[in-house]
Amino acid sequence: MAKGTKYSQQFKEDAVQYRLDHPELPLRKTAENLRVSESTLKDWMKVAKEKEGVVSTCGSGNYASDEAKEIARLQRELRDTKDALKVLKKAIGILGN
Repeated sequence: MAKGTKYSQQFKEDAVQYRLDHPELPLRKTAENLRVSESTLKDWMKVAKEKEGVVSTCGSGNYASDEAKEIARLQRELRDTKDALKVLKKAIGILGN
């Protein structure tokens, strides 16, 4: 899949289980079969090992609560607004001269 694709928690957990069920396959081949990058699968394996088989989806579009989702939305909005302000300041500087 394309870069930036978001995967469900169930897909991630199934992918980790698939990897564990097929130890004979190289990691690269397993990732290819699942249509994910090797580094993505490696990350999911690491998280699952640390969290006893649960692959968290926080940070990839799924939030623990409505408040967490709203905070993330507001942080994105603030970042976008700051970026727009920088562009406007540069434009004023260029046009002001």
